[in-house]
Amino acid sequence: MVQHMTAPHDGTTVFAADAAARRHGIELLEAAPGAATLRMAVTAEMANGHGIAHGGYVFLLADTAFACACNSRGVAVAAGADITYAAPAHVGDVLVARAEERVRFGRNGVYDVSVLRGAEVIAEFRGRSRIVRDPATGTTRDTAANGGHHGAGDENGPEGRA
Repeated sequence: MVQHMTAPHDGTTVFAADAAARRHGIELLEAAPGAATLRMAVTAEMANGHGIAHGGYVFLLADTAFACACNSRGVAVAAGADITYAAPAHVGDVLVARAEERVRFGRNGVYDVSVLRGAEVIAEFRGRSRIVRDPATGTTRDTAANGGHHGAGDENGPEGRA
């Protein structure tokens, strides 16, 4: 069952509903329009076979920061994301993810997230979002219809593609 929120939707709202983030000790430090900062300590349960943080946990932290940042613009979902790992994280490290909006066009957005251990870059993440519901009007849009693509002349830009 999909729940529709009637309260204002922002990064703190989506974080409060994120059981996976809470289960893994992720903390929301700051949320602002188009931006968010989160923190996570790497635990022994997060180590992979090499004894370093499993990339999935680093991705989880970055993706959660992305979700908080893009949901400050309306009810948003990920249209895609990728990550580049620059350095390993170790058990006991405290990682901070800083998400920043790069551009919005129509209902689409591009966000960059840096995952840091102190000043050292651990990973760089780029997420692409799609607003699916306007919190002011409650209007829901079906992004699955027509593969997420719309005809020329819609609000998505000059080529009319999502």
